[in-house]
Amino acid sequence: MKKTIAMHEESSTRSKVDDKVHDGAIPAYLLDRDTTTRAKVLSNTIKQKRKEKAGKWEVPLPKVRPVAEEEMFRVIRTGKRKKLKCTFNLEIIGVKRNPNGTTYTSLGVITKGTIIEVNVSELGLVTPAGKVVWGKYAQVTINPENDGSINAVLLV
Repeated sequence: MKKTIAMHEESSTRSKVDDKVHDGAIPAYLLDRDTTTRAKVLSNTIKQKRKEKAGKWEVPLPKVRPVAEEEMFRVIRTGKRKKLKCTFNLEIIGVKRNPNGTTYTSLGVITKGTIIEVNVSELGLVTPAGKVVWGKYAQVTINPENDGSINAVLLV
């Protein structure tokens, strides 16, 4: 019993902390700062190494000139496949422009020469930045009212 009373009194009394400060002592709130700078340096070196690795495999891209909207959406009068030389069955997203007039465009009427947007996600096309291309423009090359099917050529 005497021991517990003595311990209780000892804990309730405040003892004075040694006022001697050792050389090079750092306050408690500054102790973590050194480790954060080490972590920051480490993360910066890792980022730098990643950039160097990415730079090794970087492919120089040719300069791409801007294309005017009139040039991009003009009617093509050839029946030859020029770039991919492949045929795909793609889903139509919508009508971008109909050369017969703005009312046809707003109504979504598809005629020969109409620019449509198609879903090309299944083709696996990727931009230079690394993003997947979902939609691409195509130009209708036949009169769909004749047979009910649409043939189109992918643009750009």
